[in-house]
Amino acid sequence: MNRIRIIPCLDIKDGRVVKGINFVNLRDARDPEEAAAAYCREGADELVFLDIFATVQNRKTRLEWVKTICDIVTIPFTVGGGIANTEDMQALIELGVDKVSINTAAVKTPTLIKEASRKFGKKRLTVAIDGRKNPAGHGLPRLEVVIKSGLESTGIDLIEWAKQVEKLGAGEILLTSKDADGTKAGYDLGMTRAVAEAVKIPVIASGGAGTLEHLYEAISIGKASAVLAASIFHFGEIRISEAKAYLKNKGINIS
Repeated sequence: MNRIRIIPCLDIKDGRVVKGINFVNLRDARDPEEAAAAYCREGADELVFLDIFATVQNRKTRLEWVKTICDIVTIPFTVGGGIANTEDMQALIELGVDKVSINTAAVKTPTLIKEASRKFGKKRLTVAIDGRKNPAGHGLPRLEVVIKSGLESTGIDLIEWAKQVEKLGAGEILLTSKDADGTKAGYDLGMTRAVAEAVKIPVIASGGAGTLEHLYEAISIGKASAVLAASIFHFGEIRISEAKAYLKNKGINIS
């Protein structure tokens, strides 16, 4: 088994780290600079920074917010939110960002994945996929892709989109269950496993972590290559070192 990564996520709104449930009811969590420094010290494998309202507000990523974190981080750093083209990606990479993450722009213009992969290389490109479960007989895919911070339905089958994303050149998939997000009731293991088994590129599980066991389940049952979490780390419920020790004791290959 490849080494599993532990990834805290900074959802940014108005320059602050926030966290909600099902992508809504956001509350202030902590200062992003303080959080980034702390996660680097604590041994996080990577850090994800999402300017979560950039696309909804029809604006670019706030580069000044990103730069303050770039000046602090000592681990691989991924940025998403408000990225519409390769020029936006270039600006972030020039700041020192290791990977860029696209979501809505990828759905709207799938060829952007291929263009970015060719220009920057697969290892620099993460495609984020937000998904939700629809009831049977609803007329929409059982697992559907949603965009614009979960506000817009697409009618796209999530598994088929994941396969297309891989074919177009994505280096990894950041998969978030809107239904599980912020609930602390556990990752959507069925969704995670379905995507992980449909593609060969790494799949990062996101949305729903509340316990150490949830992290383990995302890997052992969901077949995720990495686990991303926010609430449990931001509010001090679980420390990075604690998560790594627990998973290592469970036989997971952790740094």
